Amino acid sequence: MARSVGIKDVARAAAVSVGTVSNVINRPDTVGPDTRARVLSAIERLGYVRSESARQLRAGRSRIMGLLVLDMGNPFFVDVARGAERAAREAGLGVMVCNSAQSPGEEAEYLALFAEQRVRGVLLTPADATGRNIEAFRRHDIPFVLVDRVAEGTTECSVSVDDVAGGTLAVRHLLDAGHRSIAYVSGPPGFNQVRDRRTGALAALAGAGLGPDALRELPTERLDVAAGRDAGARLLGLSDRPTAVFCANDLLALGVLQSLFAAGVSVPGDLALVGYDDIEFAAAAAVPLTSVRQPAATMGALAAGLLLEETGTSDVPHEHRRVVLQPELVVRRSSLAAR
Repeated sequence: MARSVGIKDVARAAAVSVGTVSNVINRPDTVGPDTRARVLSAIERLGYVRSESARQLRAGRSRIMGLLVLDMGNPFFVDVARGAERAAREAGLGVMVCNSAQSPGEEAEYLALFAEQRVRGVLLTPADATGRNIEAFRRHDIPFVLVDRVAEGTTECSVSVDDVAGGTLAVRHLLDAGHRSIAYVSGPPGFNQVRDRRTGALAALAGAGLGPDALRELPTERLDVAAGRDAGARLLGLSDRPTAVFCANDLLALGVLQSLFAAGVSVPGDLALVGYDDIEFAAAAAVPLTSVRQPAATMGALAAGLLLEETGTSDVPHEHRRVVLQPELVVRRSSLAAR
């Protein structure tokens, strides 16, 4: 196996001291242009790559921010990651993106990995409803910010969307279209987002003088297209089928749409459909999907900004705070016609 090229090799090839090579890498303005060019030429010729682990040991700080999301198969979290990565890059940091796949066990393993790597901080969308994973991670004294989840205490920051308001927007829209019997394809009940969107849906029904029995809930074990197809099959099997469906996210809604399309059920003619997140595929669906838009990239960027403040990377003084953004209803063809 070939020996890795070290900083001493570069210094020898450029006929300078190790300190000069270090200055060219870390403080190039302190080195004359001719010497700097000679060192950079040696670096390129030898293929030298700086050891980040060694640099971290000397500096005592990592240049990596961790990001742990529920499902990287969901374009919503891709947009969250994109916003976080943009803010981190502007601060000279990289982002280690990990996917818990909605599994508390995998979440615990990744949080342990972040602790081992001593990352600068972590952006986290929790998969464990009990909070045990967060409690275990908190002992490592690594700052973290919750994303798409409201912080319940005062010891951490969070960036989220008002999901109660979002659920209200979705169901009020269906009520305004004349629907009085609505299904909610809800996802795992342990997720705060799922519960809050249901709370908003019930608030909209109450505002229209309807009780909670006007909302037929169809829970799913996951928040993906396959779970939506399964919920769509169960919906089709109901003898008193609702006239409209509100889904806890767009992937569920797209799965429901597939089941309805395969069964020859017209959307929105026979059944209206509303999703949540407004991912890119919502507008491109066979029947363009009405959805509650979350500003995903903005959430990621704001969360990264709070973490940068807390870790001292930013010049802005830090104090823990909860940022709650407002959702927006985007109306498309899937919900335009009442039955």
